[in-house]
Amino acid sequence: MKIASLVLNIVLAIAVIYLYVLHFSQNSELTPADTSTDGAASGAIPRIAYVNSDTLLANYAFFQTKRVELEKRAEDLQKEYENRARGLQNEISNFQQNAGTMTMNQARAVEEDLRKKQQNLMQYQQNLSGQLMEEEGKVNDDLYERVSDFLEDYGKNEDFKLVLTYTKNSGVLYADDSLDITQQVVEGLNQNYEGVATETDSTATE
Repeated sequence: MKIASLVLNIVLAIAVIYLYVLHFSQNSELTPADTSTDGAASGAIPRIAYVNSDTLLANYAFFQTKRVELEKRAEDLQKEYENRARGLQNEISNFQQNAGTMTMNQARAVEEDLRKKQQNLMQYQQNLSGQLMEEEGKVNDDLYERVSDFLEDYGKNEDFKLVLTYTKNSGVLYADDSLDITQQVVEGLNQNYEGVATETDSTATE
């Protein structure tokens, strides 16, 4: 699910924009007196942090659960396709063995029928791929919302003005470990996910 890493980077980028706008919208409401004793005028450094998206995805229980579910779903659909393909191959083999006993018209009719079945099989394969892409898209959308909502609240509560994503090829060449909040974010996301899962289980047993 390489798409998920890209989605998470987009989520974090949006969170950066949100916190950046939040910071300057708050500063714009300050009076001239406040401006002279706060923010850049006072030398205060805005709080900045980063999240390692690869580590987050590897430890976020929601994503790992959905990843396993999607892999199982892909295996099931692959088996369905292979069963149909195997059945068609058996029909083709039978036709090849018995073609010599058929009239020309009979052989042409069977060939046309097999050709249509091949086309249907190809369409079926495309439909299965579309289903998987749609299901993966729903997981990515859910991941986007969960991480985005959490970072919005977390950024406000911890007074972070900027949260970056730090991973390979992200454009960040170096980041001090003291700015790494990945563990806190993962723990918070997992607590939220486990809480929702517990409530769902309780409702289901009632």
